[in-house]
Amino acid sequence: MIRPTLKRSIICFAALAIPATAQDFSEGSEAREWGLYAEQKALFTATVTDPLCVLAGDCADNCGAGNRQVVLVREADDVMIFPLKNAQSAFNGAVADLAPFCGQTVDVDGLLIEDPEIGAMSVYMVQRIRPEGGDWQRANTWTDDWAAKNPDASGDGPWFRRDPRVRQQIEEEGYLGLGKEVDKAFIADWF
Repeated sequence: MIRPTLKRSIICFAALAIPATAQDFSEGSEAREWGLYAEQKALFTATVTDPLCVLAGDCADNCGAGNRQVVLVREADDVMIFPLKNAQSAFNGAVADLAPFCGQTVDVDGLLIEDPEIGAMSVYMVQRIRPEGGDWQRANTWTDDWAAKNPDASGDGPWFRRDPRVRQQIEEEGYLGLGKEVDKAFIADWF
């Protein structure tokens, strides 16, 4: 049974995530297209905020200081947009780029994915951010942010092969997440 507070939060979340009418936010966008299904250029003004705070009242200082997901509440229609990617090609998250603007109104330019048939609503890939009165800046700080937080993980190869959290998870649960014995059998069978 879902608690009444959680149920209200889910209903509120659904109402915020689904726009009343589809709008075109492509005018003036300089976003680079990726050729992804249902992508559309989108330039809009929004407030950077913490979704846990908005939906459940679980508020952390400074939107969690980069340790929580952030969202964009679009000024034009109060729709909650989920920036799940920044401008980097490795599909890195957007928190490192947006968290410094917690509680502020910014202009963002990027790609919006919306297709109700597949359940993709208000998913955003932010490529540029412009704070009020400021200049545009590229949303590409994730890799530098990760490197600063993981100075002992330098070396060749993609970041996720060197990330201490990923390596610990593999050590504890194996590559498949089912334990080392299952990994051993899988590798012997497939390779």
